[in-house]
Amino acid sequence: MSDNINSRTARRKKQVKEQPKRPQKKLPNELWKKILLGIAALFLLVLVGGASLFAYYASTAPDLDEELLKDPLTSNFVTKDGDVFMKFGAEKREFVPYNEIPEQMKDAILATEDIRFFKHGGIDFYRLGGAIIANFRSGFGSQGASTLTQQVIKNSFLKNEKTLKRKAQEAWLAHKLEKEYTKEEIFEMYFNKVLMSGTRYGIGTGATYFYGKKVGELELPEMAMLAGMPQSPNGYNPFKNPERAEKRRNIVLTLMERHGKITTAEMNEAKKVPVTSTLLAEENREVYGKYPAYVDAVLDEIEAAGFTDLLSEGVTVQTALDPKVQETVEAKINDPSYYESDEMQAGMTVLDTKTSAIVAIGGGRNYSGRDLNFAEVRRAPGSSIKPILSYGPAIEELDWSTGQKVVDEPYSYKGSGTAIGNADGKFLGTLTMRQALYWSRNIPAVKTFEKVGPKKAEAFAKKLGFTYKNIDSSNALGGGDEFSTVQMAGAYAAFGNGGIYTKPHTVNKLILRDGKTEKNLRPDPVTAMKDSTAYMLTDVLRDVLTEYEATGTRANISNMDIAGKTGTTNYSAEKMKKDNMESHFVPDTWFTGYTTEYTISTWGGYGDFSPIKTYDNGRYVPQNLFRDVMSSIAKDPGTFVQPDSVEEAAIVKGSDPIMLASSFTYSNLVSNELFVRGTLPKKASIPKKVSIPSPDGLTAQFDANSNTVQLQWNYDVPNKYSSLGSPTFNVSVSVDGGGPQSITTTSDKQTTYSGVEYGKNYTFYVSANMGGYTSGSATASLSIKGADEPVIEDEPIVEPDENQDDQNNNDDDQSGNDSDDNNDIDNEEPDQSEPDGSNNPDGNNSTNDQNDQGQNQDQNQGQGQSNQGQGNQGNQGNQGQGQNPNDAGDTSSDSSSN
Repeated sequence: MSDNINSRTARRKKQVKEQPKRPQKKLPNELWKKILLGIAALFLLVLVGGASLFAYYASTAPDLDEELLKDPLTSNFVTKDGDVFMKFGAEKREFVPYNEIPEQMKDAILATEDIRFFKHGGIDFYRLGGAIIANFRSGFGSQGASTLTQQVIKNSFLKNEKTLKRKAQEAWLAHKLEKEYTKEEIFEMYFNKVLMSGTRYGIGTGATYFYGKKVGELELPEMAMLAGMPQSPNGYNPFKNPERAEKRRNIVLTLMERHGKITTAEMNEAKKVPVTSTLLAEENREVYGKYPAYVDAVLDEIEAAGFTDLLSEGVTVQTALDPKVQETVEAKINDPSYYESDEMQAGMTVLDTKTSAIVAIGGGRNYSGRDLNFAEVRRAPGSSIKPILSYGPAIEELDWSTGQKVVDEPYSYKGSGTAIGNADGKFLGTLTMRQALYWSRNIPAVKTFEKVGPKKAEAFAKKLGFTYKNIDSSNALGGGDEFSTVQMAGAYAAFGNGGIYTKPHTVNKLILRDGKTEKNLRPDPVTAMKDSTAYMLTDVLRDVLTEYEATGTRANISNMDIAGKTGTTNYSAEKMKKDNMESHFVPDTWFTGYTTEYTISTWGGYGDFSPIKTYDNGRYVPQNLFRDVMSSIAKDPGTFVQPDSVEEAAIVKGSDPIMLASSFTYSNLVSNELFVRGTLPKKASIPKKVSIPSPDGLTAQFDANSNTVQLQWNYDVPNKYSSLGSPTFNVSVSVDGGGPQSITTTSDKQTTYSGVEYGKNYTFYVSANMGGYTSGSATASLSIKGADEPVIEDEPIVEPDENQDDQNNNDDDQSGNDSDDNNDIDNEEPDQSEPDGSNNPDGNNSTNDQNDQGQNQDQNQGQGQSNQGQGNQGNQGNQGQGQNPNDAGDTSSDSSSN
């Protein structure tokens, strides 16, 4: 069988070989000739057309003017009203003749800008070929091949734009320049005309400004630094951006070594020199001009837009500067009475809320333009970021109400065992979103961020000008990525402008020398969020300045509608231990606030991250500056108007899902909150109230040796309350019949009270908290008569639970409460647990119906005072005098914010 197979295979091969070959068709010679002639004609047409177009563009090019070649024209910087506040380029320059320029300085420039300068005739066709290939790959204008000669032309005569006309004119004028001037003269023009930084032209001027030296005195690292700066004069300024400047200098050194201008050993040695080590000492640096912080921002914007070269062409720069506001900002920031030390700094940005035009900038105390501009320096934002990464996205994406329930409880970052803490070390239990934000609680912010999800939170922040490298839950507390007062002001202005975001900007437009041609630099407004989100955030941020124990009350101005947010960062535990810091030391403090008219963002701290050690002249510097500046510049700010997309309703605080309040709801449980229209609950509900057991067996033992009282109590939790979690205890004291004041919140069944005084009467209260519910109080009294008199102790008192059967509560009374302790806890509405441990966030005790007559004492967490009442009269406690739980600040617990 195998033989047959082989024979069949052989026959098939033979048949294939025997098949006649098909003749290949050839194109006729005449057709080939026509194709070649067509290609040649097309090439000739393109060549003739290109040459004609080049000739036309060249004929319309301006004439060479020696004055323009050697000296920059003065540009005018004008205010928002058109008044000139600065003449740019009018300063004296250090002119350096070609023969006085050191050879190594020439080598640094040529290696960086045009290594074949002395070989080409104005256009380097070798480099041009590489640029053309790059432009075909990436699009026209993606890579240039400008020689030094072309740069001199561009900086003197032509508009800074990437068009075929400009490139043609540039090439023609470069050719003419090479014919009329020597290479040495052209190099001298470049050397003395190039913009170095700020308003300083010429590398000789740069040598004096940055190093206090003549060009001939410069060392190799200094020459390389100056040679690399013209590409981005402000960006590579070693005074302001030393890290970026050093990278650029090292690139120049590498190019010099690559082209054989220096040895490898010389390159390595020069790279070891820190770029800041040879700079002119700060106290010896030149101070320039009026409003230097604002001018800094203007130059940065022009550079970022690619129009720096236009500044030498006599343009008019139309800015948004308001001189009166700028002078107010400078005066306030420079006032030493605000600060805890001479070294503490502050930065401030003031925007027009509607347009985000920057009307004023405070770069720092006595800012001169020769150091860090703290308005533009990026630092960790702390809790200022919470509306941007947590609550804004929750309203926008999840249709959260401002009354959304959040729980402040022990919690760790999702996916890790790292615990999150609050600044005061406490957990406040069930809160509304509104309360969590104006008290700046950390744990609810992280939970909210994780509920929204990192992708949606990041997308929301990006629309407000914030970009993140690797976003995670720690960013929700202001850790990780850093931002400036300019960025913070821009984001908050969008909250005050109905959700419309415009990138903050100082420059509106550039008007060229002809007085007609304009370059618009004003960014386009974009919709960053729904107007409902913007208004609901604004309404909550109003409370930051007005609510009891909120974090921003020092920034408030009477009779002015203001919204805003504080921010504080912290050090890592390791750094605090290493540097022996006190617990309240922090590196950064912020306040960003806005009216319908202005938005102001203010940062306070130290340039070297030294700790802020005090409160009034430390942590509260941004709030104090905001208040005083806003008071001075406000003209007629209106009120924020609620849009039709938002509706308001009374809800039962802490309900989840949210329940509308009814006429039967206790007033202390009612909160007026905002909803995205169409998301209101269907109907009002009658909340049920859970009564958890009260502590008992409270004893108070006085220790005369230490002047302390040892408190102990008992607490047994029935199984039916196990779903509420572990109890915590709120301990308060009343001295001589005064209002109870909070001592501590603890999970232990004992504590110590210090500072006892003889001749005083003390009453102690202990109540329990579980799952957001608060119990009644156990009490014990001591009378400390005198040093030689016995201490009189009362028997422990246990206040009965309000809903127990032995209180004879009537099920039909207006409370709507069920007196049966066996209610199903999962279906019952919790009492609101507040920061002070009471049932009222405003520091006022709840109203409790009493069916028995007599005198009753409100013991809700030491916030109320004793009140007398009869019959069914409710007893309302007065506002307490306890320590503000937020006085410690809204410190981020994430150490990465450092």
